[in-house]
Amino acid sequence: MTQVLATDDIVATAQAIGTGIAGPAADAVDSEGRFPREAIDALRDARMLGAFVPHELGGRGASISDLAAVCETLGRSCASTAMIYAMHQIQVACLVHHGHGSAFFRDYLAGIARHEWLLASGTSEVGTGGELRRSLCAVVYEGASLRVGKRTPVISYGEEADAVLLTARRGPAAAPSDQVLVLLTKGDMCLTRTGEWDALGMRGTRSLGFSLDAVASPEQVLPDPFADIATRTMIPMSHVLWSSLWLGLASDAVARAHAFIRSAARQTPGSAPPGALRLAEAVADLASLRATVQGGLADFERRAHDPGALDDLGFAIGMNSLKSTAARLAPHIVAQALATCGISGYRNGTPYSVGRHLRDAYSAALMVNNDRLLAANAHLLLVHKGD
Repeated sequence: MTQVLATDDIVATAQAIGTGIAGPAADAVDSEGRFPREAIDALRDARMLGAFVPHELGGRGASISDLAAVCETLGRSCASTAMIYAMHQIQVACLVHHGHGSAFFRDYLAGIARHEWLLASGTSEVGTGGELRRSLCAVVYEGASLRVGKRTPVISYGEEADAVLLTARRGPAAAPSDQVLVLLTKGDMCLTRTGEWDALGMRGTRSLGFSLDAVASPEQVLPDPFADIATRTMIPMSHVLWSSLWLGLASDAVARAHAFIRSAARQTPGSAPPGALRLAEAVADLASLRATVQGGLADFERRAHDPGALDDLGFAIGMNSLKSTAARLAPHIVAQALATCGISGYRNGTPYSVGRHLRDAYSAALMVNNDRLLAANAHLLLVHKGD
């Protein structure tokens, strides 16, 4: 494996890992449906998993913009690698923003920076219909320990993760929306596989179903209610980082289409190739996607340290709109790239192949279903009085 050393510029490090390691392995990761271990190991070796951990705890003190740029960069090479990195950093951000005042979580964050642990999300649950803000399972306290069991239809890269952040009801008598977020390390839990992952796209995420049973310490429950964690960190971080990686994926597809048109133009000097119009449309739509992502990112960063601003209904509407718009545009842009390249883009194994890109892009509308987000916005707009 190519060795990539960390630099002060984490985007440059991501670029080196993307072009040197993740990209060359992307087709094999996709066709074999396997975890992109070589790329994640390279990110770990370059101290990229602990990038968002603050300097005082041994991390690199990266900004949200840094993480978004890394996700976009990795998305150009391997969308599965970029998605794993994004999902990991979403979990890290939850610990940084909502556990920083706890001695246990400060120590754990320092451990992430030191050991480059990989974190996964355990928010999905069988029987909730995909609702993030509803849990059936509950934390049960037994003396000095807590116990929790959960049937989840998917934990992306669950078998490869060092820990899982799991949602559950605060207790057996709590309402489904009265949730907490619990950090469970590999040693705390038993994962029993209940489903496989033979999917259309994002195959490298290894998003298997599991029955999870765990015994942990009460100090492993984040002190803030999950309602606040979701609104102020998990949801906006998800929408910003996912949209950034979809932007990277679409950018690479357009770059392949551009290369195809330039090659075709050299064979017929003086006339535009048939796909040139489709390329022009794709470039225009890509610019719209980039502006949408950059606008959402800037809005989040402006509000990141102001809980009141993060709780604003207008911000929630904006984040939902960011995700649903990016998820709609990404596959459309890749399809335009395919129309530009024609059979050369349809075939696998050519410099202009975009089949993997298209299949990966179709996952975007399903990750927190676009219809659910638009329905949420419809209700919020009934009471929101601002811009």
